[in-house]
Order: sequence, then C-alpha cells, then structure tokens
Amino acid sequence: MLDTSIIVHVLRSTPLGRHLIEQQQIRARAQVPMISVVTVGELLSLGRQLNWGEAKLALMREVVSGLVIVDINSEPLLNSYAEIDAWCRQNGFKSGKNDLWIAATAAVTDSELLTADRDFDPLHQKFVQRVYYDPRSQYP
Repeated sequence: MLDTSIIVHVLRSTPLGRHLIEQQQIRARAQVPMISVVTVGELLSLGRQLNWGEAKLALMREVVSGLVIVDINSEPLLNSYAEIDAWCRQNGFKSGKNDLWIAATAAVTDSELLTADRDFDPLHQKFVQRVYYDPRSQYP
C-alpha cells in the first residue's frame, strides 16, 4: 500500500521517487501496489492547489492507472477506520482523517504501508506495518 507521500515523490521525480521506481521497482512489480481511493482524492486536490499543468496531471493519471485502487466502502474497512480513530482519540494522537482511512485500508488488506512521512508512527505495529522512507536520506 502506497501512501500519498510516496506517490508525490514519484510524481516530482525526487531522489526518493527515483529510488522507489528504479531500486524498489514500485511500478514494475509482479504484485501491483495498491493505493486507497483517499489517495486519489488527495492527489486531485494537490493538483488543484498547486495548479499542476496538463503534463503533470497526465503523469498523475498514468501512475494511478497502474495501481490497484482500494475503495473504502466496505464494512471491514469502515470498522477498521472506526477502531483506529477511536484508539487515536483515546490515546491522544491527532492524526489526519485521510491518514486514518489510508491506515485502515492497509490494515484490512494486510499490506505494508510505504510512506515518506511520520504520520503513521503511532499506528505502526499496532494497526499497520509501515515502511518509512526518509525523504532527506541519500538515495542512489
């Protein structure tokens, strides 16, 4: 499961984005990576906020079309979201709602969650197995 932050690095062709494509082969795996439908919404919003031109939007559509998009409208996923959200509130973690949907999607699909931000740290090993890529690291 790819977090929105990973897709953004791929679209921006940052050193991390290039590493994920070339070394981790996220676009050439036999098992096609998944994203939550929430990530699609976040990407469309970013495109509008940042006035992405047609070329960048076309690249975004191309990247997204090569991934499995997981809908959030299922009872197991809705229950997972409710459980994670309640736990966060009870334990004083203020997570963004979109991140909670993405975490719930990863949990229900039993997927590792690849991310380039620390938003999922409180959920790591309790609800999701996240793999953190530090965008400030050096990548070949």
